[in-house]
Amino acid sequence: MGCRAHSAAVTDLSVAIGGVRLKNPLICGAGEHVMSAAGIESALSAGAGAVVAKSANESEAARRQLDRTDYALLDAQWRRLPWAFAPPPDATLFCRSGLAQQPFPEWLEMVARLDRAARAQDSYVVASLILADLERGAAMAGEVEAAGIRVLELNIGAPHGGEAAPGAITLEREAGRVAAIVARIRAATRLPLWVKLTGQSEDVAALAAAARAAGADAVTLMGRFMGFVPDLETMAPLLGTNAAIGGAWALPLTCRWLALARRRLGPAAPLIATNGARSGEDIARFLLAGASAVQMTSAIFTGGFGVVPRALDELRDYLARQRCHAADLIGKAADRLQSYGEQPSRPGYWKAFVAPGGVGDDV
Repeated sequence: MGCRAHSAAVTDLSVAIGGVRLKNPLICGAGEHVMSAAGIESALSAGAGAVVAKSANESEAARRQLDRTDYALLDAQWRRLPWAFAPPPDATLFCRSGLAQQPFPEWLEMVARLDRAARAQDSYVVASLILADLERGAAMAGEVEAAGIRVLELNIGAPHGGEAAPGAITLEREAGRVAAIVARIRAATRLPLWVKLTGQSEDVAALAAAARAAGADAVTLMGRFMGFVPDLETMAPLLGTNAAIGGAWALPLTCRWLALARRRLGPAAPLIATNGARSGEDIARFLLAGASAVQMTSAIFTGGFGVVPRALDELRDYLARQRCHAADLIGKAADRLQSYGEQPSRPGYWKAFVAPGGVGDDV
């Protein structure tokens, strides 16, 4: 069952994303909770291997969108929960969002300063750009490198792209577009480039292959989906709009695309998971599905920064039980994925799953 014979006392949480070594695979993903310096510092102090600062771009419309945000935490029956930073594990986040409102030079200075400080904690603060205009985005990527920031995330999978004001955010679903965008940003910077992709595509693995071929050092799978939730009491749309939705239910969907992307790109291509992780065991599940690291975003946003040390403790306990290092897990389940046709034939087995009275002698 275990990965290798070693003492639990020497369990190693470190992983690598290309040339970037992380002290552990938990990345605090971009969101309102890491929009300020205080939030980023809290995530670093909690022990995150890296923190992705709240995304920025040059669009005034994207900054204004933050003033129209709204958030709902929903239980398993789609009923609204109090925002008390102690959500149940099956809670779902339904929300509108926007981008950081600081002028870009102020945002850049903050991220660079915090990334310099993160070195002392063996961590990173990652700059995240959400694309609006490609040429301006390329120029901003160059400015991120010039500021001394060590890693750049390019987010072209933000779920709100189809709903936000024109020119605010792009949401790319076509492989050719992904390749052209990534190639342009790659030409503008030598930084490690992590490209975050949408889950709103028929073939997420094809988008990953396009990004990787165009120069992405790693691809992040995958952005949240868009949903619509009617409110039973008001009989109106909850929050008044469609909105991005994600929760623990998304983990199997993300794992599937991780495994398929690993099969398509090969085991040497670094993948980062996002959308569905709520615990340290979920981080392990994503690693087993092929991820080298895991962005936790909604869980930390809705549960507070205490989620980080709890998840790391849970991951550490799991690795000790399995006698594994974190890096040992990467792709172990994905590489054993079989087709339906490879499964053993068991005639009549399905009958055990039918309620009494539902199967007659004539079947």
